[in-house]
Amino acid sequence: MSDKPNQAEDSDKQVEIWKIKRLIKALEAARGNGTSMISLIMPPKDQVARVQKMLGDEFGTASNIKNRVNRQSVLGAITSAQQRLKLYNKVPPNGLVVYTGTIVTDDGKEKKLNIDFEPFKPINTSLYLCDNKFHTEALNELLEADQKYGFIVMDGNGSLFGTLSGNTREVLHKFTVDLPKKHGRGGQSALRFARLRTEKRHNYVRKVAETATQFFISGDRPNVAGLVLAGSADFKNELNGSDMFDQRLGAVVLAVVDVSYGGENGFNQAIELSADTLANVKFVQEKRLISKFFDEISQDTGKFVFGVKDTKACLEMGAVETLIVWENLEVDRVTLMNPVTGDTEVKDMTREQAADENNFRDKETKGELEVQEKMPLLEWLANSYKKFGCNLEFITNKSQEGSQFCRGFGGIGGILRYSVEMTDFEEPGDFDDGDEKAAKDEDQWDSDEDFI
Repeated sequence: MSDKPNQAEDSDKQVEIWKIKRLIKALEAARGNGTSMISLIMPPKDQVARVQKMLGDEFGTASNIKNRVNRQSVLGAITSAQQRLKLYNKVPPNGLVVYTGTIVTDDGKEKKLNIDFEPFKPINTSLYLCDNKFHTEALNELLEADQKYGFIVMDGNGSLFGTLSGNTREVLHKFTVDLPKKHGRGGQSALRFARLRTEKRHNYVRKVAETATQFFISGDRPNVAGLVLAGSADFKNELNGSDMFDQRLGAVVLAVVDVSYGGENGFNQAIELSADTLANVKFVQEKRLISKFFDEISQDTGKFVFGVKDTKACLEMGAVETLIVWENLEVDRVTLMNPVTGDTEVKDMTREQAADENNFRDKETKGELEVQEKMPLLEWLANSYKKFGCNLEFITNKSQEGSQFCRGFGGIGGILRYSVEMTDFEEPGDFDDGDEKAAKDEDQWDSDEDFI
């Protein structure tokens, strides 16, 4: 069965995560006068009526603020939050986040800001703060571990199956088992007792293996990013080495940890013990993706592209299978119009190019062009990648490979479905600065033993 639907879901999730990161950046930069900025977070299953009542009480308290300007700002922010909550009959399944208040813009003007949204996964935090800044710590927690991991906690008394996603843990299933203990009685029957005991242990491991397949396999592939096996006895190792344990799950086992307890206490302990391993998974996946890109280059397959211009040309051909973009790519997509002819053109500009006035002039007449629209290229790609039939992967520059990709290849590139000869797109003297730099760095990269 094809795993393309799952790749599409992964790309959708990556876009959601990128949008939240961009929102956090904007919220953290915002500042207000006095304590007129409200951060309100409601976890799933919270009551809208309870929060409305709490805001009503806060309104009464804020009416006593002596400073008139501050009092009006705070009352205005509380009223805005109340109005936002009126749009909801109940808290959405993943919770509700509301930011409202008066912020001061760069040019010193005051501007009202109202944001409310349902996060892309459950947010297990209850928060109400009135401050001179927005509090985004809970949103950052959402991003820390965006993937879902499976846990099997198994000992001589029973097994527990659970999942962990961010700071949300969930118990899927648990059952108890009554296994015979070792004992010295039995005389001539000792062998028979030992055989019965071995048989019951074997059946227990079989049941755990079957239950694991039931909960952690869906659509012919694992529904978790990784699996952690935990337990206080040797059962976890027996399960891991058993032929009965599904090979597809065996391939995603990240860690086998010893815990002192079974059940929910064991689940909590297993989460603590495997925290470092789980934090490293996203990092490893990113390194694997960029290494694959580098392999295509070192083997000179022609199934790779980098630089804004070439990557967009391949996107429009439908040749890009996986689009790789640095999450902080500072390139703007600018639509320019010639006021004389009415013609429009789209240019992708770095911050340096945007500062050069010549890029906003007509090549032939040197007449000034009007800016019709300006948006980050990242935002355009996040909204448009589906129509090009590719998967979108955001990467960081925190790994050695990620840093190399951002510095040497302009922070944007792709793995192609088939070989494309990029010189076919070149016009004499048509190398833009970013691509020229990337080409130079590619020559340097070829001699770098770390990446070959």
